[in-house]
Amino acid sequence: MHDWIVKAPLTINWALNNSCNFRCRHCYSRVDTDRELDRETLCAALARVAGAGVLAVNFGGGEPLLRPDLLEIAACAAGSGLQVSMNSNGYLIDAPTARALKGAGFAKIGISIDSHLPEVHDAFRGVPGSHERACAALGHLAAAGVRTSISTVICRINHGQLEELVSFALQHGVEQLNVHNFKCAGLGLANRDELDLDPGEWRAFYREALAARERGIGIDLSFDDPIIASLGLKGGAGSLVKGSVCGKLSLNIKSNGDITPCGFIPIVIGNIVTDDLAELWRTSPVLERLRHKEPAGKCVSCGHYDECLGGCSARALAIGGDFNAPDPHCWEE
Repeated sequence: MHDWIVKAPLTINWALNNSCNFRCRHCYSRVDTDRELDRETLCAALARVAGAGVLAVNFGGGEPLLRPDLLEIAACAAGSGLQVSMNSNGYLIDAPTARALKGAGFAKIGISIDSHLPEVHDAFRGVPGSHERACAALGHLAAAGVRTSISTVICRINHGQLEELVSFALQHGVEQLNVHNFKCAGLGLANRDELDLDPGEWRAFYREALAARERGIGIDLSFDDPIIASLGLKGGAGSLVKGSVCGKLSLNIKSNGDITPCGFIPIVIGNIVTDDLAELWRTSPVLERLRHKEPAGKCVSCGHYDECLGGCSARALAIGGDFNAPDPHCWEE
């Protein structure tokens, strides 16, 4: 049995809206102006998703807390048997909101913080005071009994500060620090020259991150970049599959219900309102291409290809024009 064939995505990343109160330099959804599904339609879709065998849903956006019916939507998801989580910038989470989120069924909430330095984070996110509010949100959520993590997009502003980021995460009592590799989508593509690292810098960062995780740092340091396989980590970032997980373990749903392999691959394979998820999962030609990549360019002669499968498919598509193109972050010659 092929290692990516499960009967349904384990997780769906679901953008409830595209509106946001921040102006982030790397945002992938600012260029997306699709309409939002109403609550009744969403709840019916969530029930179908759970029935298809999906285990978890992670809500995002935009900023999901800008949806006035977020709590009701989360309750629908939890009531359908899904594990419910969310990514938020934290700005709108005070103590009562944190308790309400807990009551609605949120098991875990990730707060986006991109630097231990308030002024750096605030400039990157485009909102003065956002760092202070994000830190406060972590405390409110912990007090309400919600598990928390910090999500950090690694880029030019922070790639040399892993030790400080880990110390900051430990100080704020989160159980996990997710260091996300930079994606070339939306504003991330438009601002790539300003924000992205070169391949040698990515290699140096991941060497440091792997060494930190190896020696034990008191926190779950998580990264999901398939190109790490060339540093000796089997199965990409230690996931259940090799290469990208998109289309193998997870899918993305946009605010209008359109289904894409991930939030950074702008190829629509169907719609959650009008199409059968299980059927799409089994038969989509786009997902088949992601699950059966072929080496191209420098990947053809690379000894690590069987582990990394060409790296991030989203970056390959954005920069190389094809899923099979080599990941532009790859440092192998």
